[in-house]
Amino acid sequence: MSKVFTFLKGMAMGAADVVPGVSGGTIAFITGIYDTLLESIRRVNPSLIGLWRKEGFKAVFNHINGTFLVLLLSGILTSIFTLARVITWMLHTHPIPLWSFFFGLIIISVIHMFKQITHWGASRIIAVIAGALFAYGITVLHPLTLEPTHVNILLAGSIAICAMILPGISGSFILLLLGMYTPILGAARSLDIVTLGLFACGCVIGLLTFSHILSWVLRNYRDIALTFLTGLMLGTLSKIWPWKETLTWRTNSSGEQVPLIEQNLSPFSFEHVTGQPALLGYAVVAMLLGIGIVWGLEKVADK
Repeated sequence: MSKVFTFLKGMAMGAADVVPGVSGGTIAFITGIYDTLLESIRRVNPSLIGLWRKEGFKAVFNHINGTFLVLLLSGILTSIFTLARVITWMLHTHPIPLWSFFFGLIIISVIHMFKQITHWGASRIIAVIAGALFAYGITVLHPLTLEPTHVNILLAGSIAICAMILPGISGSFILLLLGMYTPILGAARSLDIVTLGLFACGCVIGLLTFSHILSWVLRNYRDIALTFLTGLMLGTLSKIWPWKETLTWRTNSSGEQVPLIEQNLSPFSFEHVTGQPALLGYAVVAMLLGIGIVWGLEKVADK
C-alpha cells in the first residue's frame, strides 16, 4: 500500500508542476516525502561507481532508495502526460475554479509548514519576510522570449527543476518567465522525444547539483530554511489569485495571444471591470476542496 501512496504522491506532484504558480515541492512537503526525496537524490553521486564495482547494481539501487524514486518519478510522468491536456483546458475554460483550488491548497500548505517550526524568533520571522519578498519579486518579473533552441531547452530544464523541488517556487512559472513554458508543454502533449530528452537532461544536471546544497541547508539550518520556504509560498499567492485583469498581452511561440501583465481584482470588482461572472460560489467550493485534499494528505502522512 505504501508503494501505491508513493505513486499517487508522484501524480500529485506532477499535476502541481504543470500549473504555473504551483510547486511540486510543496506537494512533496505536505505529503511527508520531502526529506526522503532530497536524501535519495543527494545519494546519486560519483561514489556510486565504486559501490557498483564492489557490490553490484542491486546495492546501488538500494543505496539511492531506487524503488521510492522509480515509483515517484512514474507518478510524476504519468500525471504530466495524462493531465497536461486537462489542466491546459481548465486554464483556458475554467480558470477561476482552478486557481481557487490551488489558492486553497497553498494557504493550508503554509499552515502545515508553520507547524514544522520548532522555535520561533526574529531570525525566523525575517526569513519568512525575505522568502515572501523574493517570491513576489519573481512573480512580477516580465517573461523573457528565449527561443526553444537545444541549448536553451537544456538550460531551462536545469533551472526549472531547481524550482520544482522548492516548496513555493513553481518550476512551470520559471519556464513561463524564460518563455519556455509553451514549447515544453507542447512537447509533452505531442511526445516530442528530442525536446523532452534535452529538457530531461537539463533537469538531471540541475537536480544533482542543487539537491546537495538544499539537503545541507535543511540538515544544518532546518528552521531557517523552512521559514524561508514558507515565505516563498506566501509570496506566490498574488500570482495564484483567481480574479485578474489583463493589462497587456504578448504573442507566444505558437502565435497565440497570452497575458503578459495582470493586476489582481476583488471578486466583486472583477465582474464590473471585465464583464465576466466572478463565479464566487464555485471558487469557494474549489478552495475548500484544495484545503480538504491537503488536510487529508497530511493525515495520511501522519499515519
